[in-house]
Amino acid sequence: MNRIQQTRVEMMNFSASEITEEISSIEYLYDINIQHEYITRIPVPPPLPKSDQLPRSYNVPQRPPKYPRGDLLASREDYFNICVPLYEASIISNWEAANVVLERCPELVRFAINENWETPLHVVASAEETKQTIQFVKHLVKRMESGELEYQNKSGNTALCLACIAGNVKMVKIMVKSHPRLLDIPGSQRMMPLYLSALHGRYETVKYLYEKSCKMTGEHWTTQKQGWVLLKCVEYEFFDIALNIVEDCPTLVSNGNVFGALARKPDAFNGVLEQKLSTRIITSICRFLKAKSSAEEDSTGAHKLLRISLRNTIRKMSKQEVDVILKGPGLVRDGMVEYSSRILFVAAEMGNAIFLIELLRAYPDLIWSVNDDNYSIFHVATINRHQDVYNLLYEIGPMKDMLTSLEDKNGNNMLHLVGMTSRTMRSQKFGASLLMQRELSWFKEVEKMIPSTLRTRKNNAGETPYGLFFQNNQDLVSQGLNWTKNGMIVATLIITVAFAVAFTVPGGYNQEHGNPIFIHRHTFFVFVIADAVSLFSSSTSLLVFLSILTSRHSPRDFMFSLPTKLMIGQVTLFISVAAMMVTFSASFFVIYQHKLTWLPILIATLAAMPVIVFAVLQFPLWVDMFSSRFDSHNLFKPKKRMLYCTNPRF
Repeated sequence: MNRIQQTRVEMMNFSASEITEEISSIEYLYDINIQHEYITRIPVPPPLPKSDQLPRSYNVPQRPPKYPRGDLLASREDYFNICVPLYEASIISNWEAANVVLERCPELVRFAINENWETPLHVVASAEETKQTIQFVKHLVKRMESGELEYQNKSGNTALCLACIAGNVKMVKIMVKSHPRLLDIPGSQRMMPLYLSALHGRYETVKYLYEKSCKMTGEHWTTQKQGWVLLKCVEYEFFDIALNIVEDCPTLVSNGNVFGALARKPDAFNGVLEQKLSTRIITSICRFLKAKSSAEEDSTGAHKLLRISLRNTIRKMSKQEVDVILKGPGLVRDGMVEYSSRILFVAAEMGNAIFLIELLRAYPDLIWSVNDDNYSIFHVATINRHQDVYNLLYEIGPMKDMLTSLEDKNGNNMLHLVGMTSRTMRSQKFGASLLMQRELSWFKEVEKMIPSTLRTRKNNAGETPYGLFFQNNQDLVSQGLNWTKNGMIVATLIITVAFAVAFTVPGGYNQEHGNPIFIHRHTFFVFVIADAVSLFSSSTSLLVFLSILTSRHSPRDFMFSLPTKLMIGQVTLFISVAAMMVTFSASFFVIYQHKLTWLPILIATLAAMPVIVFAVLQFPLWVDMFSSRFDSHNLFKPKKRMLYCTNPRF
């Protein structure tokens, strides 16, 4: 019995149409294999760039691309009868369906099954990693020879490259274990599998491949490619891997890309400097409970990486080389080169105080640097409202006047900048009144910091700092008043309801002596007390909001009294809403105390929902009001020196 006859016997259980399609496709492949006349109508992949058109780091010996067989793509009948079903089975990891075809034609594992020239292994390697896909890959790898795992699709990616892009670390381990040489075969645009995984932020895959790549050594690993992997690890905050790379190859930090990436990640460092009052209190308690805690133990991976990078650059390179690193790439504008991405000012813009502290401790002269707009790092910190960077001014001493007196080409000093940038900072505070309070805090602080002669100086447009500030924040007053009016409306409605309920008690009054019928029930006392609390608290809230409307709205009011009044008004308004719901629930307990006892319980449960929703929605506002009232006084004048001390704690 020949192969075709055997296949016909195996397919007795299939439908007539399926048998006809399967036999015709297998006979076609069988005739090709017997006659050894392979169809050569294979699309030619796009040619690779010439060596002189590639970066210098690419000019290394390159292996020729290795493509799967494209015989099935040449015939539309074979494409729809074989390729499409096998592709569907591969993409959903249905091994039973795929095995039916592969058992009859095992050579299909080395054929391209789609127009991107991908084998079944390519298809399943790019799918989501599940138990089914892992088993599918294991079965395919067993059926393929080592050299067949090197097949590339039209883009030049092997199946390993696609698994690295998808972050399928278990699939990667299966293929690498079967054929370790896959690690040295570049994929699309000559990118190595390790870099492809780092490019897409696949931590587990990057960690595994770095261990298996012999620390990125070999003829395909150039310094540029190693630097790319390091940069992506920093950008995706894989600092443990980045630390290993820097320790293995310290020269990779010499191009400045690592510093630029670290400067843009203030959250990756120890975040105590940017924490709010409540978080700082919790952190202080945790530190107090520790027996001993050194600065090194508190350091994050980003902090350690920064220190190692500084030791390998600033302390070992010449001043000219360091200046090139810190300047960053230049941009040509109007025939002049501008360095808008200087690492020092990028960190100041992002509020990365710890990065700046470490950089200034290693290179103190940088504190006097200015950017293309003649701004120091403290001007940039003021524009972006980063108080932790701004507070470093207190550690300079009287020489700070040399920095605070700087003006840009339009004649704007640091106090002008506070008023100019108020509109850009509005998304960072909840509520117009609270924003005005924070902006006034900044204005008063900078006003005390700069020389007195600059406080009333006009810029080139004839604007004083004070006039510019209130011109840009004039609408905040009206917005704050509208916010207060809305609170007054709610409080008034609650007062009306609570007052009316006090004279329409559940059950009514006894016509003989005028007392409420259910006066002797405990639930009736809960009803009366809750109604009184609702009435009094809503009245208090209304009076507080009314006092805000009738206030003078002077800068001192926004600084101190308004945040306190807003906090009292919001809290009493919440109490009135909660008490009103208790009053509503208690009335049902009074009426249905002996019959239908489940009904008041259900009503009380449902009545709690508005109170919970109101609390959840108002919680961010309460936190902001609490922070504005108590934490704003601690924004400036740090109690501890951070810049020039032996062991700074962050």
